[in-house]
Amino acid sequence: MRRIIAEDPEWNLATVSQLSEICLKHIVENFAEKPILHELLKKHKTYVLNNLPVHIPLSITANLIEDKGYWEKCCKCRWDVCDVSLFNNSWKQMFFERNLCELVENFVPETTDVNGIVETLKLSEKYVKCLKITQLLPPIKLPQVLTEDDLSDSESDADDSPLIDHFDFNMAVPHIPNLEVLHLTYGVKNCGMNFEWNLFEFTHKDCSLLAKALKSWGKLREFRLLNSKVDDNKARMMISHIINHPSLQVLDFSYNKLSNSSARAIGKLLSAQSNLVTLELEDNHISGQGAGAIAHALKKNTTLKKLSLRLNQLGDQGCDHLCNALLVNKTLETLMVGSNNFTEASAPIIGQVLIHNKTLVTLNLSCNPLQETGGKILEEGMEENETMTHMDLRMCEIGQECEYNVSQLLKKNRDEKRKAAMKS
Repeated sequence: MRRIIAEDPEWNLATVSQLSEICLKHIVENFAEKPILHELLKKHKTYVLNNLPVHIPLSITANLIEDKGYWEKCCKCRWDVCDVSLFNNSWKQMFFERNLCELVENFVPETTDVNGIVETLKLSEKYVKCLKITQLLPPIKLPQVLTEDDLSDSESDADDSPLIDHFDFNMAVPHIPNLEVLHLTYGVKNCGMNFEWNLFEFTHKDCSLLAKALKSWGKLREFRLLNSKVDDNKARMMISHIINHPSLQVLDFSYNKLSNSSARAIGKLLSAQSNLVTLELEDNHISGQGAGAIAHALKKNTTLKKLSLRLNQLGDQGCDHLCNALLVNKTLETLMVGSNNFTEASAPIIGQVLIHNKTLVTLNLSCNPLQETGGKILEEGMEENETMTHMDLRMCEIGQECEYNVSQLLKKNRDEKRKAAMKS
């Protein structure tokens, strides 16, 4: 008898791959050149998706692959921390939103290829609803060496500033029309020893371009522009473009340079046909006069539920304006006015709010020197209040006994509300 001896001693007829498996491996290896997926049987499609590499160009996978397992693999291979609950439990949405955010954060005007980012914007159209941009880079300004021929008295010759100071969001408007949330910070992260103040400059041109984009995003419901040195002129420009926005519900200008002029513009926004539910103006330069403009609008507004004015300069005058508005307003549920230099002179009007206002649930008065006299007045007001459930009185110098008594009254209101909820 003749016997076949294989060159590979480990070779065995049982280890020969089936033809279907060989074909599927070939499909996986050549997917970038010839993507075949929907023509396959369900079990074969599952095999291909489980074995596809994550580096295949988005131009191929974006509109072809919907499998959440594949996009979960792409996310986890790229980022160490992946909380899909922040992206409507969609791995594909997470990948496209975080990918686009990174591209925008690393975009350098006049240096980065615009065509590449436009192509990504087109592919992201169906999947991007939220952009949270933590930095925006300015153009790279190279040192100029002037020669005798360059010297000119003409101002136009001397002005050689870039056309776009930061990323122009109008580039993104036509490609991601379903954007609902936009968070921005005009600054540079981790600049280290290369720190310069102009790296943190929100220019007039930036503001003009951004205002135009905000008006065009008709589905935008949340806009936050934080820590970007936004002054009154820039704030007023943006507010003028969103004053009749059809869907905007959250507006946040915290950690900027807004003062009374901006507050008057915000008052007009609240008085107009506004849908704002949350307004946050923390750490700005708004004083009592600006608080008066916002308070005047609060008397008529019927949509705003949360207002934050922490770390401003309202003083007792501003407190008086706001509290008088709260005696009329029947919508606001949360008011944050910590660190505004309210003294014990403000306590009586705050006490009146606690007695008569029936909608306010949360009040932050922390770091205001109300003193023990003011604390007693607040305690007396809380004894007649049945709706307030949270009040922050830290660093108000009202005394431990008073602070404890107020906390017990708040706990009583919470317990009553919990019982009412259980009965219903």
